[in-house]
Amino acid sequence: MNRFWKDYPVLFHELNQVKDLIKKNISSREKYLEEAILPMVDGGGKMLRPAFLLLSSKFGEPDPEKIYNIAAVIEMLHMATLIHDDIIDDARLRRGSETVQYKYGKEYAVYIGDFLFCQCINMLANYDYNMEDLKNISKALTKICMGEITQYNLRYAKHASLRNYIRIISGKTAALFALSFYTGANEAKCNELISKSLGKIGYNAGMAFQIIDDILDYDGNTEQLGKSALRDLKRGYYTLPLILALEKDKDGRLLKLIDNKDLSDEETKEIIELVNLYNGTSRAKEVADRYTEKAIARIEKLPNCESKDIIRSTVINLLKRDY
Repeated sequence: MNRFWKDYPVLFHELNQVKDLIKKNISSREKYLEEAILPMVDGGGKMLRPAFLLLSSKFGEPDPEKIYNIAAVIEMLHMATLIHDDIIDDARLRRGSETVQYKYGKEYAVYIGDFLFCQCINMLANYDYNMEDLKNISKALTKICMGEITQYNLRYAKHASLRNYIRIISGKTAALFALSFYTGANEAKCNELISKSLGKIGYNAGMAFQIIDDILDYDGNTEQLGKSALRDLKRGYYTLPLILALEKDKDGRLLKLIDNKDLSDEETKEIIELVNLYNGTSRAKEVADRYTEKAIARIEKLPNCESKDIIRSTVINLLKRDY
């Protein structure tokens, strides 16, 4: 977080307030509980979702206490989904650090994720939030679960489609981005037009963010990303760069390679080379560009203020990132 928000001291301070609130709400007599969760809180996460919620609230009249609380809830929901993702993926690393499931075991990690979900419910019950926002949180969690279920059901599907990929990432990633933008505005009593517009900005930014994340799996630096190269592919999850590259795989070379569920380092390297040779990453970048352009077009129509400028620059920087 330090690196990403360093140019915005007010927002940086507010995100630290949110982080302190998260720490307060995971405080427990059970020592191992805090030991398992605190590294995630203090790790290298950008805290994008709470940041976008806070920024969106500036277009209205936010109650700081309520806004910080619901921003913390959004980040804790995200953390819980990451913990459960890592169990399913048998992941060793997350943001360059050992995952909860790797360090403490899968069973314990399930309980840690569940604990975070429970704390989120407790935190939401402490304030009189808009009923629409509470329903939207429930709907977003359903979309996230459905996105993950669809992705899991389509593992190793040789003829993965663009349509299914879009359906998956709109649930597993874009839903929480859209929720963050919309909830911040709605809880700050913005008019419906601005709240909905911010929600759509969040959706498009979330779609672009996930596509770039998937591109970096083929084009990025493992140390910077904090995860194993091509982890998705090795687990049978075929993302946009590969899907688009397969369209150009006339001789079936790439298809034959991914048919192997136990890829060697040499085969992994060859897949990366073929995906780039068939313009899978560059074409995926074009798709991410289109979602970003949609987000930027809506951002330009927002009322002029510092939050608008920060949202615009952040969305653009996310598209250019290499970590």
